Amino acid sequence: MLDFITWNVNPELFSGFVTIRWYGLMFAVGFLIGYEIVARMFKHEGAPERWLGILLIYVVVATLVGARLGHVFFYEWDVYKTDPIRILYIWEGGLASHGGTIAIIIAVILFSIFVTKKSPLWTFDRLVVAIALVGGLIRIGNLFNSEIYGTATTLPWGFMFVRSREWHELYEGQAVHPTQIYEALCYFALFGLLMWMYWKKNAEERPGLILGVFFIGIFLPRFLIEFIKNDQVAREATMTLNIGQQLSIPFIVLGLCLILYAMVRPRQHLSFPDRYADDKTPARRK
Repeated sequence: MLDFITWNVNPELFSGFVTIRWYGLMFAVGFLIGYEIVARMFKHEGAPERWLGILLIYVVVATLVGARLGHVFFYEWDVYKTDPIRILYIWEGGLASHGGTIAIIIAVILFSIFVTKKSPLWTFDRLVVAIALVGGLIRIGNLFNSEIYGTATTLPWGFMFVRSREWHELYEGQAVHPTQIYEALCYFALFGLLMWMYWKKNAEERPGLILGVFFIGIFLPRFLIEFIKNDQVAREATMTLNIGQQLSIPFIVLGLCLILYAMVRPRQHLSFPDRYADDKTPARRK
């Protein structure tokens, strides 16, 4: 039985005139599959097809801008404030999921006001199902980048990230927790749960329920895994709860509140025409 796993995978899938990295591929695949999942939900409920393209633009822009600014302001503002042009150097790395989450919340609220004219909970309850899958794929991308891993471990599935300069500086010769895999497995499991809730249990008829489960399913594992994750910035070494854990707590509380809100309110019975509202073809027979 192996005592550890040596991880020496090239983060670049293809290098030539155009360089394609595994991280970027995981990001793109996640958005493509996520788009198809939300499209099927919209068609199932008879929502206008044109909303999909608009929502995609809102979410992509919010994810990239929010995740980048989240890293800048939550983790390394002391660095970027002296050289703000580096905020644009997204290829250097530095994306924070909490920042992306906050930006997506703002984007969905704006999308609901200007496009759907519905409660933001309607969009959230469908969108977060896809986001759970995207989150898991992004963590796989982090694995290929040999980044965001954990502290030293003697467990047989510990990884030696030999392509990581930080690993050589801190853990040379020691295996560490592959926390990217831990988080990815949690997010994939959450994705399966949310799909089951939507397609088998009609949980969308309780506005806010799927969103509440999503917040807990994303941020509670994140909070717990942070205890064995390597510090993202030096100042976390003196913190009882690191930055990621502090930012996770409000979302966990919000998730609990949303679940309670959804369960005490009467179920909204929805009709499911199984075609887009702007599709003039007859609905499929059932």
